[in-house]
Amino acid sequence: MLKKIKDTALYITKKTGEKPFAGIILGTGLGGLVNEISIRHSLDYRDIPGFPVSTVQGHAGKLIFGSLSGKNIIAMQGRFHYYEGWSMEEVVFPVRVMKMLGIDLLILSNASGGVNPDYEVGDIMILNDHINLFPSHPLMGRNIDELGPRFPDMSIAYDRELVAKAFDIARLHNIRVQKGVYAGVSGPSFETPSEYHYLRVIGADAVGMSTVPEVIAARHMNLRCFAMSVITDLGVDKKIVKITHEEVLDVAKTIEPKMTLIIKELLEKI
Repeated sequence: MLKKIKDTALYITKKTGEKPFAGIILGTGLGGLVNEISIRHSLDYRDIPGFPVSTVQGHAGKLIFGSLSGKNIIAMQGRFHYYEGWSMEEVVFPVRVMKMLGIDLLILSNASGGVNPDYEVGDIMILNDHINLFPSHPLMGRNIDELGPRFPDMSIAYDRELVAKAFDIARLHNIRVQKGVYAGVSGPSFETPSEYHYLRVIGADAVGMSTVPEVIAARHMNLRCFAMSVITDLGVDKKIVKITHEEVLDVAKTIEPKMTLIIKELLEKI
């Protein structure tokens, strides 16, 4: 696996000559941030050795290199999900490659369902912790010592300084934001009312089908992490309605400009 990571990173370096400062993973319906990037290189996932190919609507499947807010970045326009049938090793493979390319920071976005009764559809939640409910773990198996320790600490999964700066940016622009705990589940079915209730009882504020594996892999490699969720639907008693993936995309696209603004200004302040 280590050889595969290095070979893929070497291929990308030869193609682009880039050494990015930050990696950005753009989630469901949130790929429009690339319109703000001064793009120098764009690679299709299918052309990158070892890369899976995203099969989900709303995930373009491109690796973008360029500048955003004066920082060299690499952006994943589309991610890989466990529910697509990829192994956890494959889900986090791009994060490991980005680390090998030189990133110091990983920024993630996702669409999620709110289980906190104080949340509203269209809210942005800044993650301050997560609960891993996936049936597998990205660090299972033999540890790759060159990447990180066998038992990585997860007491501060999301960088507190970045969380505080993002809140300041949101307040400055009158953007409604929440701070909360994200529960990561396998999907692909949306949750039942009882599952929503269970998630709230165990301490979650929102639930989604991504982000947690990538953050675990990133922290294993000592990368700083910052993540945001767009609350696209509610799993709250008396507010639960039938939801479709298309409706999730619609809400995410509506809120995307606000999330883009926060990410741009956050990069400026780092």
